[in-house]
Amino acid sequence: MAENETLECITEHERILQEIESTDTACVGPTLRSIYDDQPNAHKRFMEKLDARIRNHDREIEKMCNFHHQGFVDAITELLKVRADAEKLMGQVTDTNRRLQEAGREVTAQTEEVIRCRIQQMNMATTVEKLQLCIPVLEMYSKLKEQLESKRYYAALKTMEQLEKFFIPRVSQYRFCQIMAENLPRLREEIKEISMSDLKDFLESIRKHSDKVGETAMRQAQQHRTFNSAVAKQASMGHYTKPLYSLNGRTQTHNGLMMDEDTGDEDEADEEILTAQDLVDFSPVYRCLHIYTVLGDRETFENYYRKQRKKQARLVLQPQANMHETVEGYRRYFNQIVGFFVVEDHILHATQGLVTRAFTDELWNMALSKIIAVLRTHSSYCDDPDLVLELKNLIVIFADTLQGYGFPVNRLFDLLFEVRDQYNETLLKKWALVFREIFELDNYSPIPVDTEEEYKLVVSRFPFHDAEIEKQDFPKKLPMSQSVPQIYTQVKELIYASLKFSESLHRSSTEIDDMLRKSTNLLLTRTLSSCLQNLIKKPHIGLTELVQIIINTTHLEQACKYLEEFITNITNVSPETVHTTRLYGLSTFKDARHAAEGEIYTKLNQKIDEFIQLADYEWGMAESDGRASGYLMDLINFLRSTFQVFTHLPNNNNDHASMSGKVAQTACMSACKHLSTSLMQMLLDTELKQISMGAIQQFNLDVIQCELFASSEPVPGFQGDTLQLAFIDLRQLLDLFMVWDWSTYLADYGQPTSKYLRVNPATALALLEKVYRGMKDTSKKNNIFSQFRKNDRDKQKLIETVVKQLRSLVNGMSS
Repeated sequence: MAENETLECITEHERILQEIESTDTACVGPTLRSIYDDQPNAHKRFMEKLDARIRNHDREIEKMCNFHHQGFVDAITELLKVRADAEKLMGQVTDTNRRLQEAGREVTAQTEEVIRCRIQQMNMATTVEKLQLCIPVLEMYSKLKEQLESKRYYAALKTMEQLEKFFIPRVSQYRFCQIMAENLPRLREEIKEISMSDLKDFLESIRKHSDKVGETAMRQAQQHRTFNSAVAKQASMGHYTKPLYSLNGRTQTHNGLMMDEDTGDEDEADEEILTAQDLVDFSPVYRCLHIYTVLGDRETFENYYRKQRKKQARLVLQPQANMHETVEGYRRYFNQIVGFFVVEDHILHATQGLVTRAFTDELWNMALSKIIAVLRTHSSYCDDPDLVLELKNLIVIFADTLQGYGFPVNRLFDLLFEVRDQYNETLLKKWALVFREIFELDNYSPIPVDTEEEYKLVVSRFPFHDAEIEKQDFPKKLPMSQSVPQIYTQVKELIYASLKFSESLHRSSTEIDDMLRKSTNLLLTRTLSSCLQNLIKKPHIGLTELVQIIINTTHLEQACKYLEEFITNITNVSPETVHTTRLYGLSTFKDARHAAEGEIYTKLNQKIDEFIQLADYEWGMAESDGRASGYLMDLINFLRSTFQVFTHLPNNNNDHASMSGKVAQTACMSACKHLSTSLMQMLLDTELKQISMGAIQQFNLDVIQCELFASSEPVPGFQGDTLQLAFIDLRQLLDLFMVWDWSTYLADYGQPTSKYLRVNPATALALLEKVYRGMKDTSKKNNIFSQFRKNDRDKQKLIETVVKQLRSLVNGMSS
């Protein structure tokens, strides 16, 4: 085993030595470290092995040196022999070089001269080449200066662009080119400032020209509408023929402006039709837009333009404070707005993106809200219907003009309904004055007609038909007064005035019919009704006038159906249509008649009160005068003459006769009841403390006259003693005191067959107490005869007994 280990160790050392010999010295370290990692004392044996290997290599080196030594010696000997030849050659070469240098010195001088000339020639060629590059740059810069001086800024910007992109980069190393390059941004800024200044001048210019542009556009729209209306009218009449001029004469310009080349007027046909482009020079906008586009700052320009136009829009939309006073104020306002949006529409179509449809729509919506608010406010100040009508026509033309440019105008037509209400209000105010004037000038008497022409004239103004009156000979009288045909005519005039407002509103016949009927209803139910009510309440209107007013309202009520036919003929809308509005004149005139009748009754009662206030009874008289009081006879005579007015009313018309008869009967019954009540109140007046029997007798005579008046049938048509029943309360009360039939009254009280059924115990008690106090006062004056005193005492005792019984009855009623 020891031998085997020794053999392995020797083999390993051989391998290590081979690695050391064959590998790089940098990798020897790991190999040597493996020697120490093996068996102990292995390195000693390796060292021995290594020394033996070194000695072997030394012997081999020594053998090799010995083998080549003789050759080395021979080489050294040969070199020593060559040295002499080399030194000789060196001398020859040096001599040859000296002679060559002397011979080439002149050639070198000539060569240097040739080189210098060649360099100059190259420099000149280079200079020419560079100048050829610089000359176009200078020419372009000179051209730029000329363009700036001639204000051709867009061309100047294009020249700058060419300089920067093509010319200056070729000669950018030169100082003058650098100066040029530094000047170009400054020149661009100058161009921007100049073009912006031109734009500001343009904006100021269109502010001044917007009025003219708008006026032109609205006039052309009006001519177009007039032409279309004429064509539609001819077509509806069935006589439309193709006009001599061609419809190609109506053109649409690039900015959307509609133009008529023939409006039927030769002067207008020959007149050159102006457009927005003819009135306004748009070149500053185009130039400025191109300049900012070239400069890459288009967005800034667009924002500035839109901002300034918004400001101008707000200024245009501000109306003058007194705009509502004249139609010219409204016209200038509309002209400016139309001019503004015509310009914007032209800019929209003539430029690419400077303004957009969204921007113009935003401007229009803002303007539309402001316009509606302004018109709503200013139209409310207007009280002239003619001015409101002209305003409506302006609004229609304004809307049609802008609608032709694609702007939505439905809200403007909705506003016209509000203006229509305002127009109706102004019409009603105007017609209220007309009605008042008619009523003030009316004589409130039947219309006299002396000839056939006068009769036809009245009938042509008012639909009056009466067979009986037509059969009468001239002269004759018509039952109504002159205000009736005048009012009827004025109602038709209002319908015409309302119809004027309905024109050009693009509404159907049914809607127009509804508008006319509503306007007429407002006139009848509000204006005319108010005027009639005020007329009836006026103090100078007497009973005769009131009766005539009743007759007038009856005829006006009957004429309402003719007003409906009149409206139907205008609108061609059948009155049987489901949604057709009816006229409310019937209720208006019925209410006026009722008010007039009530006023008749009120005035009669007031007149009766005036006569009653003249009564001067001597309540302490011993005996009556034997005749009725003077005031009462005057009152009865007044009533007789008053009711004669009703009797002499025209009775050739059954309606009039029945109407006047009812009014007369009601007035007569009302007067008798009021007279009875007033006389009863006179007896029961709390301030009247005592009444003598003589006064009772005198009062009885007056009541008898009232009963005689009632029985004389002052107004025909009463059945039996209906009118006398108005005095029944007074009659039974006075009979009770005149007969002194207290036993019967007390015995039959509460019985349906009682003779004094209408006598209230409280009334009887109040009058009896006054009579009792009168008797006591009379007995004090007549105390000379004792028998009288005894009779008085007996009567006083009877009265005291009756008073107690009456009080018990009154208390029983109250409990």
